[in-house]
Order: sequence, then C-alpha cells, then structure tokens
Amino acid sequence: MSFTTFSGPIRLGTVRYNPGRNTGLVILGQVTPVAFGTLTGTACILPAGSIITRITFQTTVVFSAATTLKLTIGSTDITGTITVTTVGVATITFATSTAALALLSNVGSTDATLAYTLAVAGLTTGAGNIIVEYIQRAPDGATAPTEYQN
Repeated sequence: MSFTTFSGPIRLGTVRYNPGRNTGLVILGQVTPVAFGTLTGTACILPAGSIITRITFQTTVVFSAATTLKLTIGSTDITGTITVTTVGVATITFATSTAALALLSNVGSTDATLAYTLAVAGLTTGAGNIIVEYIQRAPDGATAPTEYQN
C-alpha cells in the first residue's frame, strides 16, 4: 500500500458549479501516539484555514495514575482538560473562550501547530493516540471555491 499527498482541500461531488452544486470537503485526520515518558509535544500540524471538527483520545495502555491531557494552539487552550484513566476512546470537549472558538473554526492563515501536555509526571505506564479530525479549507478559510478553482 502507498500514500498519496494532495496539496489542497479535497472536494467530492458530481456538480462543481452552481446551480445545483453538490460538492463537499472531506474530513481528514491525523493521529499522534503519546506515552507516559513524553509529557509535552506536537499532536499535529494543521493546514492553514482548517476547521477542527473533533478530537478524541484513544487510550491503548492504562496510565498508572489519572492523567490529564490539554491541547493548545499557540498560547490558546482549545480544549477542556480531559482525565485519562482507563482503556478506551474519549471525546475531548472544546474550550468555549472567544479565542478558542475562533481557532476551532479557522486555525489561521498559516499552518497551525497543535501541542499537547500530559499533566502527570512520574508515570510508569500509559499510552494512547491523539486523533484530530479536521476539514482542510483554503488558507483564507473559504469553503467554496471560486468558479475557476478546481
């Protein structure tokens, strides 16, 4: 199996132009494994203009103590802190500050680094995956292409 890299938003549908345009943008995802020994890092880098639709944490190895996970873009906390205690998948709640909501609906005109912090030191076990789902849009955040963009 191989991978394919696209340089822009992916649209699907059969009618590209009005009237009757039925194209939509694809939901994409990035997965980053994290473990008890690494307390901070980069969860992913999102393309400019992206909208974040959902973030989940999939615990694959039980953490030896209750562990909190926080996600930020720049200095803005975009999530409520989630406590990871058992194996399974947990949906992360988004922060409701004005700055967080703005970043969730458009990460900005340049690529955005989503950083994570695991807030417990001294763990002896624990691992999981941060799963970020997003829609890539044009760098200015536009979802609908102009008539001549393909």
